[in-house]
Amino acid sequence: MRHRKAGKILGRKKAPREALLRNLATSVILYEKIKTTEAKAKAVKPLVEKAITRGKTPTLASRRLLMKFFYTDHPVKKILEVLGPRYMERKGGYTRIIKLGARQGDGAAMVQLELVE
Repeated sequence: MRHRKAGKILGRKKAPREALLRNLATSVILYEKIKTTEAKAKAVKPLVEKAITRGKTPTLASRRLLMKFFYTDHPVKKILEVLGPRYMERKGGYTRIIKLGARQGDGAAMVQLELVE
């Protein structure tokens, strides 16, 4: 029974699911928008929001916490140097989900997850 278990499983075991979400979060940070399924976008959205909130204070501690999550330096550098200052006045809600319709092959609901301006 999985009563009161939070989070989406996305049809994967724990390690591949975490790798998928880390890579999706990296893509959102670097390219500022991605096209993916609705379930994956809803699962990765809180991770991106928390990373940007962490990057609003450019300290060594926040850099190290971000480096624990992301696989490379590039998203960490962009969060601390570009996105943190950009969203300094904003309290939250750095991303938006725009529905695109169903995917041709399997009918999955596709969305665009992007950073707001």
